[in-house]
Amino acid sequence: MAAGKGSGTRQVLLVTGGSRGIGAAIVREAVAAGYDVCFSFRSDREAAETLAASFPTGAGRAHAVRGDVADPGFARAFFEEATGHFGEPTAVVNNAGITGRIGRFADLPVEVLRQTLEVNVIGTMLLSQMAVRRWEAIGQTGNIVNISSVASTLGAPSEYVHYAASKAAIEGFTIGLGKEVAASGIRVNTVAPGTTLTDIHAAGGDPDRPQRVAANIPLGRCADPEEIARCVLWLLSAEASYVTATVLRVGGGL
Repeated sequence: MAAGKGSGTRQVLLVTGGSRGIGAAIVREAVAAGYDVCFSFRSDREAAETLAASFPTGAGRAHAVRGDVADPGFARAFFEEATGHFGEPTAVVNNAGITGRIGRFADLPVEVLRQTLEVNVIGTMLLSQMAVRRWEAIGQTGNIVNISSVASTLGAPSEYVHYAASKAAIEGFTIGLGKEVAASGIRVNTVAPGTTLTDIHAAGGDPDRPQRVAANIPLGRCADPEEIARCVLWLLSAEASYVTATVLRVGGGL
């Protein structure tokens, strides 16, 4: 699954929230496929720098950029940093996301609700908007893959209804934007993972959640981050050239 568009040409991929979990797996898979990857992180500089330095010379390159996707200035700065380092990005993966505090919706503080929507929804929309503006201005085709969750349709009652709602918004956004920009040669898709073995659950206050819910998954286990990343890379590839405005559910049967 080569990334290059032509002889000696490498594609440049932006990945938000790329230092850990699914994001880091996407970075690793993309570098292995021949992309140059510029990925963002918000706070864990050590993890980001370790990942960026982990690739052997010649196998592909990765560059870490600190930033908050909810910051209105982030999208432009991220594109410009990547362009200066590697060249104009040709693909974007909106991976950065938070669950917010796990618990009943009635008990959710408004500041947690706002932060969840700003990171998961507004951050994704702003970076996608920047990508479309830049690509249409220069007549360049491109790919956007957003990360949703099977929670978007399951609702996650008594756990994170607000998070599920934010991911439902992403799926609606993907379908609408994908149809809107299809004539420009820009594909927009979403991968909706099921429960995956990352630290997002610990950050939300329930580190044992993957083990607790595994029995409810038809395949009987949670996903490894690499299983989700490979689906993302497929959607970015020429093998998925006729796929757009689509949600790919990767939930082990859920």
